[in-house]
Amino acid sequence: MHAKDILIDGYGRIQEEVHAALDGLGPDELHHRPAPDANSIAWLVWHLTRVQDDHIADAFELDQVWLSQGWEKRFGLGLPRHDTGYGHTPAKVAKVRVESADLLTGYYDAVHKQTLGALRSLAAKDLERIVDERWDPPVSLGVRLVSVLSDDFQHIGQAAYLRGLLQSAAA
Repeated sequence: MHAKDILIDGYGRIQEEVHAALDGLGPDELHHRPAPDANSIAWLVWHLTRVQDDHIADAFELDQVWLSQGWEKRFGLGLPRHDTGYGHTPAKVAKVRVESADLLTGYYDAVHKQTLGALRSLAAKDLERIVDERWDPPVSLGVRLVSVLSDDFQHIGQAAYLRGLLQSAAA
């Protein structure tokens, strides 16, 4: 198995978990926050998707799906165009509201498609290419791809946990 195959598998698992976390949820569940400073399922999935979209587009010199495919307008959140949710206050978290889970899965699937296309183009030597010199040491493409994968798993795990809390409370 090649490194790109492992990455493709990992990002495929994120897609599966996004769909599982959102399946059948309505607006009340999507926007429920267990505490005033907590994130909602909608925010968690939107944020992990925005980070993946932003970082993959940057690393592969692609346009962000958020902007190029009109997702920013479809969501209509009233946030800055390039906002990924990093450092959001509770008030900004509250702005991430959607009418249905389909909008979130649609955006995630579009980002996933672009991510897979980029990953399929990889050669082993590409993983060593420096994509961000703002860090010490500079960040290679391989490190960036694993970093995004890690961040995505953390956030989708939080969304799944929150879904479980909601289901337990409803039972």
